[in-house]
Amino acid sequence: MSTDDQLEFSPDAQLKAIKQYAKQNDIILTNEHIYIDEGISGRKADKRPAFQLMIATAKTKPKPFDVILVHKFDRFARSREDSVVYKSLLKREAGIKIVSISEQLEDDKFSVILEAMLEAMAEYYSLNLADEVKKGMTEKAHRGEYQTTAPFGYVLENKKLVIMPEEAKTVRLIFEKFASREMGMRKIAIYLSDLGIKSKRGNVFINRTIDYILNNPVYIGKVRWTPTGKMQFNYNHPDTIIADSDHEPIITQELWYKAQEVIKENKELFPYRTLATSKKITWLHGLVHCSACDKRLVRATGTYMQCNGYSKGRCDTSNHIKSTTLEELVLEALQRDFTAPLEIAIVPKPSDYKNSDEFNLINQQLATFESKLDRITSAYQDGVDSIEEYKSNKAYLSAEREKLHTRLTELRETLLNADEEQPIEKRLKDVHELLTDDTIDFENKYQAVHFLISKITYEKAEKTLLLTYKL
Repeated sequence: MSTDDQLEFSPDAQLKAIKQYAKQNDIILTNEHIYIDEGISGRKADKRPAFQLMIATAKTKPKPFDVILVHKFDRFARSREDSVVYKSLLKREAGIKIVSISEQLEDDKFSVILEAMLEAMAEYYSLNLADEVKKGMTEKAHRGEYQTTAPFGYVLENKKLVIMPEEAKTVRLIFEKFASREMGMRKIAIYLSDLGIKSKRGNVFINRTIDYILNNPVYIGKVRWTPTGKMQFNYNHPDTIIADSDHEPIITQELWYKAQEVIKENKELFPYRTLATSKKITWLHGLVHCSACDKRLVRATGTYMQCNGYSKGRCDTSNHIKSTTLEELVLEALQRDFTAPLEIAIVPKPSDYKNSDEFNLINQQLATFESKLDRITSAYQDGVDSIEEYKSNKAYLSAEREKLHTRLTELRETLLNADEEQPIEKRLKDVHELLTDDTIDFENKYQAVHFLISKITYEKAEKTLLLTYKL
């Protein structure tokens, strides 16, 4: 808690009180084990880097400290769920307890109830405060007051948006080139990157950055705010408030509406396709990289694969190829590179385990992880998420993906072993024969080629493939 009105609860005041308590109780307190998350909400433990460092340090062997001192229990966590989880973890794995220096509790059964009541009161205070803050922000939004960080093209001065001339020129250029249909979002992003122009946070412009600017009414003198949370690029969110403001617009109303018409036309011509980039259309999925930017080639339209960087405006080279053509070229390379037959172990599948609902569900979940990882990377590069949020999200997605892979393996073995009519025996098959055999399923081909090849680099201009083998 660090507010100007409550100096007694500032981080410095809390630390001073904790040091005094430690001295009075013969507790050694070293500087390396003072953890402060200043100016960060205590409602979510996973967004508090110092807190997470403290927990990780506490779990090391031998344990670095015996007790954690806090000014109040709500400084440890304002969520009862976080409090229970982390206190149990510390007690179970490290034998470390939490002591509140201002809320003295006896070591008895009644103190368990009292501590839970204190935590519940802290969580209620936090939730109630959030509601009151949201009410205030909603009222400010209706009055046209800007409440977040300044968008590209503006800077905040005395809580009012003021135009930054150089950035404003870029904003007008984006709207003019898009509204005139001279360039689409991807081409505009590449054009700005070629000019060396960076976003507000120093990142290169990509499709979503341009999309966000073109859909932001701030540039015609309005403010936009969604009280229910982030819009997640849903510019037509029913809860979104758009109100007139008193800051100077960068573009004209006429240019704004021209751009909106083009956006509307593009949506009608090119409707959103779910899972278009994550569905596997070839057993080479995930192996093929662009020679210019090293991004993977993903499904574009039909059976074509396209550089993911190019499709998002991060690469100016359009490396694309038909998946069937790619497979044929790789098969030719395998025949050329391995003059002697190269045998790979495969497992026949007498049970049609892929008809299992759980198997299909897990595969569908796995198919979304690559696009999710790509989205959190984009969110970080666009400045939507902090580095801590990016690391946390990536760690969570990686852990969840690993759990799904483990479950998939267990399920496959369970379903295969359930078939007692035909024994499950591994057999060897020539890799070229395996990849061209229509009776061998997609998964075996996928596993075989990923066992053999670590990376394929494709260059459309030179019509070359560079295969890097694991052998």
